[in-house]
Parts: sequence; C-alpha cells; structure tokens
Amino acid sequence: MILETPKEAPMHPARRLWTALEPLHDVVYFAPEVRDTGKGLGLRGFWMTYFAFRAAPFGPVGAGAVVATFAGFEPSMVAKAVPDAWSRTTPARCLAARSEVAVAVLRKVGVSEQACAEAVGALAPVAASADATGRALYAANAELPLPEDPVAALWQLATTLREHRGDGHVAALLTAGVSGLEALLLQVGLGKFPDRLMRTVRGWSEDAWAAAADGLRSRGLLAADGTLTEAGADLLESVEVATDERAWSGALSPLGSDGVEQVVAVLRPSVVTLWSSGVLPDLNPTGLPPQLA
Repeated sequence: MILETPKEAPMHPARRLWTALEPLHDVVYFAPEVRDTGKGLGLRGFWMTYFAFRAAPFGPVGAGAVVATFAGFEPSMVAKAVPDAWSRTTPARCLAARSEVAVAVLRKVGVSEQACAEAVGALAPVAASADATGRALYAANAELPLPEDPVAALWQLATTLREHRGDGHVAALLTAGVSGLEALLLQVGLGKFPDRLMRTVRGWSEDAWAAAADGLRSRGLLAADGTLTEAGADLLESVEVATDERAWSGALSPLGSDGVEQVVAVLRPSVVTLWSSGVLPDLNPTGLPPQLA
C-alpha cells in the first residue's frame, strides 16, 4: 500500500497578504539609511530611532504606552528611548522622516510605482474601515493622512495593516494567557530564533528570561531543553490561527480571497526584488520568511 504524503494546508489569506506587505514595511527597521535618518533628527542609535519612528503616530507618549502596545520589550530598554526621544525631535518630524526614508529605499531597490498604485486602490478602503477595537497602533496609524505618492501611500497602508494584525496578535496572546516575554520564548522553542539573539534584542536579563522559561515549563509548554512540548506547539498554533482569523474578520474580509491573491500577485515582483536587494536580513525578529508565499 502506498501512502500519499499529506499536502500542506493552504496559507490563510490574511497571512498571505502579510507576507507581501510586511517586507515593504520592514525597510524602516533594517535599511542602513534609517539609522542616519534618525541621527539627523537628533535621535541616539538604532533603538531610539526604532521606538520613536514606530510610536510617532501616538504623539509624544511615554514608555508605558510603548511597552504595552509593542509587547515583548523589557520596560527599562524602552525607557532609555522614550520619552527622551521627544526632547530631541517631535513625533511629526519622525512621521515625515520614516515615510521619506522608507520610500527612498523602496524606490532605490526598484519597487514598481504602478504596482504600488494598484495595491493602494485595493487596500486603502480596507485599512480605512477596519475594526479599531483594542487596536491602538492600528488606530493611530489609520488616522494619518494617506500620501498622494503611491509608494508612500502603499508603505503607510502596509504599516497600518501590519499594526492591525499585530494588535490582534497581542490580543490572541493575552487570551491564551501568554505575556510578551513568554511569547518570545515560545518562538525560540519553535526554533524560529536563536535564544540569545531574541533575548538580547528585546532587552531581557538572563534571570528574567530563565524565570519566564521556568514558568512555561511548569505549564507544560516548554521541555527541559527549551523546545516546545506538544501542548506548547498547539498553543502557539492556536494563537497564530486566531491572529489570522481576527485580521480577516476585523479588516481584510472585504477583499476576499481573490482580492488578496490579486494584491499579492501585483506586488510579487516588487517584493521579490526587495528580498533580492539584501536590505532585509533572512533572520529577523519579525518572523518574516525570506520569500513571498
């Protein structure tokens, strides 16, 4: 008897769209030009620029709002960047700068303006009408005026929709009883990231990291060697499924699966070009696979 190899389940359309939009957004973290842009505003180093640029839609908020909404960063790491960033520059200047540098990078690597314009036509009404309940980062970005330039408009829409998905992901984690720190450990246990890399880039001490790992082991979610147990894998998958479902029901369903495929298809050459440019690292804390699904 010959057994057929089980076919891999099709990717949820919400996640497929994320694989197309997230790389476009992520240039604002990984492109070398970004650090120089932050320095030009008076910001100090990579992390102050990261926190200031991403939090800028909120206005001059303190560390507490960033810790709560970004989910996963050690609080004192955030407090080193904000609110000090707002004594050096303004949220308005950060908003302008992040858009300008992202657009410059996307144009430099050869992203198609025509493709951006087509995608904007499909995504703008979706981003404008998404459910904002409990989604602070989404809501703050959705209030920003959409630029007339199609590349800038697509970058902002990619940002707005990825924050909508991210807010929903945090809600799914909380529903599952998982903190931001614990979520990092579960991803490490899945083998997605090296332990030390994820701990250091999120600012956690060895003691805090170890204590959180012990807590997950006591719940039967991590094995002694730090890998996921079956229960841990099931919980993490349930969070990802909930993230996809809430992104779909809360924003993307008006597109429909066919609409998602059309957006992915029109953006595919640009996203492939972006990945080929080397701007985005293959291993990155966003968890983005180095290819377009």
